Amino acid sequence: MSYSESSGNTGRFLQINGVRVPRFLYGTAWKEDRTEALTTLALGMGFRGIDTANQRKHYFEAAVGKAVAGVKARGMLTREQVFLQTKFTHRRGQDHRLPYDENAPVAAQVRQSMKMSLEHLGVDFVDSYILHGPTVRDGLAAADWAAWRTMEALHKDGLARLLGVSNMNLKQLQLLSAKAEVQPSFVQNRCYAARAWDKPVRDFCAKQGIVYQGFSLLTANRQLGKHPGMAEIAKRHGKGIDQVIFRFALDAGMIPLTGTTDAQHMKTDLEVFSFSLSPEEIRAVETAAIAK
Repeated sequence: MSYSESSGNTGRFLQINGVRVPRFLYGTAWKEDRTEALTTLALGMGFRGIDTANQRKHYFEAAVGKAVAGVKARGMLTREQVFLQTKFTHRRGQDHRLPYDENAPVAAQVRQSMKMSLEHLGVDFVDSYILHGPTVRDGLAAADWAAWRTMEALHKDGLARLLGVSNMNLKQLQLLSAKAEVQPSFVQNRCYAARAWDKPVRDFCAKQGIVYQGFSLLTANRQLGKHPGMAEIAKRHGKGIDQVIFRFALDAGMIPLTGTTDAQHMKTDLEVFSFSLSPEEIRAVETAAIAK
């Protein structure tokens, strides 16, 4: 797999195997009845990548589709300008509102889930299809391999331009990467500053040409809001601490996700493309929560 930045260090897009990928994604989890309106707002504010899942427990994928259809109908954006990422979620991550037959083999469940995702989103393909976490904590189970092999087939059929995984630890990722026929383009994990922002996984991704997507960058790291070193960096750049965290993510090679419901926050989030951190500042943020 190959990827490159299309517009330099402060550019807003990557090119991954010929796919234009925004460097900042808007996450739609836990939005419920506000999903359509907030997705529409995010696209209007300048976000070009939308993250969702065919998991009604936490996402409203069909409402994302309505938002995308709406901006297309109004001539605001074309399909090619919106990067759509969705997920297959195993049974244990679902509630009773299943997107597939729970008695079907996993391979059939993946295909049923994809079919419904395409219907929900009103598209012929998704730009990124993510395995929404393995079924076991250690290693990968037969169900995980069945899901991944089917995702690889969907990729080869042109229904998913890129593939990825979420909520995987380093050993699981190493195992998948060693045996995958189609290498994952993305790893999407919750990112804790107290754990050096998932550095072992990020380092592996860097070596393998996988792009790390970090979520809960703010909500999982609220303690940084009171860290004097973070305040100093923010003051130096005339930015807020939240912006410094997102800029750190970009400078560290991540694609950050934000799920803000506030228009002003969406605006300030996207302003992180107007500055960058020095190598010393990047190291300071990376170690802020673990420094003795």
